[in-house]
Amino acid sequence: MAVRVVVVDDSGFFRRRIVEILNADVGIEVVGTAVNGLEGLEVVKRLEPDVVTMDIEMPVMDGITAVRRIMAESPRPVLMFSTLTTEGAQATLDALDAGAMDFMPKRFSEIAKDEDAAKVMLRRRVRALALARTRHQPVTRLATPLLRDRVGGAEDTPPPAPRTVASATPLHSLRAVLIGTSTGGPVALQNVLKELPKNFPLPIILVQHMPASFTPAFAQRLNNLCNIEVREAATGDVLHPGCALLAPGGQQMVLEGGAQTRIRIQDSPPGTIYKPSVDITFRSAVTAFKGQVLAVVLTGMGADGREGTRALRELGAQVWAQDAASSVVFGMPAAVIEAGLADHILALKDVGPTLIKSFC
Repeated sequence: MAVRVVVVDDSGFFRRRIVEILNADVGIEVVGTAVNGLEGLEVVKRLEPDVVTMDIEMPVMDGITAVRRIMAESPRPVLMFSTLTTEGAQATLDALDAGAMDFMPKRFSEIAKDEDAAKVMLRRRVRALALARTRHQPVTRLATPLLRDRVGGAEDTPPPAPRTVASATPLHSLRAVLIGTSTGGPVALQNVLKELPKNFPLPIILVQHMPASFTPAFAQRLNNLCNIEVREAATGDVLHPGCALLAPGGQQMVLEGGAQTRIRIQDSPPGTIYKPSVDITFRSAVTAFKGQVLAVVLTGMGADGREGTRALRELGAQVWAQDAASSVVFGMPAAVIEAGLADHILALKDVGPTLIKSFC
């Protein structure tokens, strides 16, 4: 059965474009459109689509208000379209707080040089969000393609068989917490980091798939909400206990060891899909920390983080993964679990308290 979508946008040109892109996929059907949030709310109630795409700035009722109403009256996945500006970033983060599950920029050229690749990305995200609405399966069924939440792309390559790994390093010997996430990650990170006390004894490294114009606003929002310090990382930053450093969007964050572990921000190697990439940051921790880290993989589409986690786990790193039921999209944690790399599988609500219990 095709994924049923409602498109809400006050621009006739953009509505037609999104309808055309989505309907080009035989597995997706746009069943309705609306020109503002109020009309969108009525169309959603009447047609009960699997996914809604929503603009933010609209007359009569804006997208953020519409998302709040949808989540209260007729809950379902919402994908926001926004501008890649400071104001657009703040509004998008507000929309995610209101209940939207994912976002994309309105100018596709800002997420992919090839327009066809951007169209594929949009269709993948819509299908993944539709799957997230219906998927609440036990871990014992992870082997099915449906539960991997991966649609097209290199992530479909079956993971190699789990290798022999070192015994997990005791928690008291760990030197840092690394967290990687994507779709659903902004809200997940808020939920986890708000739990932590100001004197949390380890530095925290955060990698969230997000555009460059969004990460400063997101880091500031987390800093305002949390007891610990949260900052967007910059080259030369030294890791400190009780401080979380967020990888800047559009670039890569690597860890460099020595007397003090420092951050280096660099351009992406050719062909890199994710900017920032969980794998790249996690792999750099192999040299900087050996196996003395806790790697946490939260909700996200694809398999970014699996190979970096594998490299860390082979040296004895502890690995936690978010469970299926609490993930917006189960692709990233599922990839880690399927590869036999997870020491613990946790519901999102338990990640923060378990960090406190383990280290405080």
